[in-house]
Amino acid sequence: MSCMRLDPATSTLCVIDVQEKLVSAVAGADRVIDRCVRLAAAAELLGVPAILTEQYPRGLGPTPPALAGRLPPAVSKMAFSCCGSEAFVAALPATAATVVLAGLETHVCVTQTALDLLARGLGVFVAVDAVASRHALDHEVGLRRLEAAGVVLTTSEAVLFEWCRSAAHPQFQAVRRLVL
Repeated sequence: MSCMRLDPATSTLCVIDVQEKLVSAVAGADRVIDRCVRLAAAAELLGVPAILTEQYPRGLGPTPPALAGRLPPAVSKMAFSCCGSEAFVAALPATAATVVLAGLETHVCVTQTALDLLARGLGVFVAVDAVASRHALDHEVGLRRLEAAGVVLTTSEAVLFEWCRSAAHPQFQAVRRLVL
């Protein structure tokens, strides 16, 4: 798993539950939103399919407009793992070999989704600068558990440049501007 590389032709971006009531309770939420927007913008530029989820939106509210406007309409779910939603499973492209995860909360929905995707045979990458939890300990333990399970921990910037592969990529300059 550790030698796996991201390829835009076989990747999917999944932004999990970045919703108003969770955002207001998470330290560093502005960074998470910014990094999720960065990933979504790059996915759009590079043709990487993306999925947005919302956990119980009636209770936790919608995705902030700056992020929601960059992604397809949200898949509503009640299960903590995105894989517990039939709509999410149906939205996963048949070409998906790897899934890049971002969103909230690291130790709950992100972890449970990652573990279920691994069980389905997919490679899972978590952009650590694009995930968070309400409590630092939960976030840290969540990341350690993910890594121990075989998830590749990376950053949003590393994902962008790995999707491009080269400065010769036709979209490289547009992607580069996302990190400046």
